[in-house]
Amino acid sequence: MERIPILKMGRFLLVTIQVDLYDRLALTLEEDLVQMVYDTGASGVLIDISALSIVDSFMGRIIGNIAGMSSIMDAETVVVGMQPAVAITLIELGLPLAGVHTALNVERGMALLESRMSARPDDTSDADDD
Repeated sequence: MERIPILKMGRFLLVTIQVDLYDRLALTLEEDLVQMVYDTGASGVLIDISALSIVDSFMGRIIGNIAGMSSIMDAETVVVGMQPAVAITLIELGLPLAGVHTALNVERGMALLESRMSARPDDTSDADDD
């Protein structure tokens, strides 16, 4: 079965979607990402959709679901690289993507995650020595 790679970068997970997502692949990505948040204790998820020219309502819901599930597991979600046509489509479809933060590119997305993490209360009592 085809899978989208998920990279661990420090305390964040990075997903770059470079293929058109069909329904099963999108659901697999959702499951894999949430499992990786759990397995790694990641505090942030960065999803790069710059290669996608089309995001339909199903994919929009998947992104929203990922953000919601990640939030429940104490991780922020940032979507980067959204093309103007995708942003317009999401708004026209009425998908506000609650809980999803956005940034123009990966660099800004990482900076946003870092700033959001520094704004959180520091809990180092459970930190491990990676």
